[in-house]
Amino acid sequence: MSVAPLTEHQAYSPAIADAALRAGRFVAPFSFHRMTWIKPSFMWLMHRSNWARKPGQERVLAVRITREGWEDTLSQAVLTTADPAAVAQAAVHVQWDPERSPRGAALNHYSIQVGIGRHLIRTFNDDWIVSLTDLTPQVRKATALVQTGHATKAQRLFPAERAYPMPRISGGADGLEALGVAFGRRSRTEVR
Repeated sequence: MSVAPLTEHQAYSPAIADAALRAGRFVAPFSFHRMTWIKPSFMWLMHRSNWARKPGQERVLAVRITREGWEDTLSQAVLTTADPAAVAQAAVHVQWDPERSPRGAALNHYSIQVGIGRHLIRTFNDDWIVSLTDLTPQVRKATALVQTGHATKAQRLFPAERAYPMPRISGGADGLEALGVAFGRRSRTEVR
């Protein structure tokens, strides 16, 4: 039985987004030599990219990845607040940040941000990505609605999100427990 992929969100420059959309995965000028951060929360990415207005983050992509890839990523993760030596050696970094409202206000629950290190980016790109979709047009429409006081109408344009039920993983689950990835206890961590 095939399990539906998850949707993460990333913001890029037009050059990176256009090349990736044409290829169906990331290609140059995307850098495979530095960490890339994926964000399950659409609203957190809107906050981080200033609604796709920040230079170098003008294009918003929905990145659909396999659940196996997501869980493998998390199993290799270290919290950014851990021992600096452990963080420096980790293939994946995780941090928790306050979820955001459409107007950018911090909410009382957290969203996960996942940094995929340069040694794992090729696997992420070649094996885990199922598809890429340009969300920029709907982001532009939603931005206009939020700016004109129609945040409720804008929410209809936001991708559907729900809490991710993280299964128990036998063996190396210590890393997941340390992350607080008992999703739902720590956060409304949202992926689709």
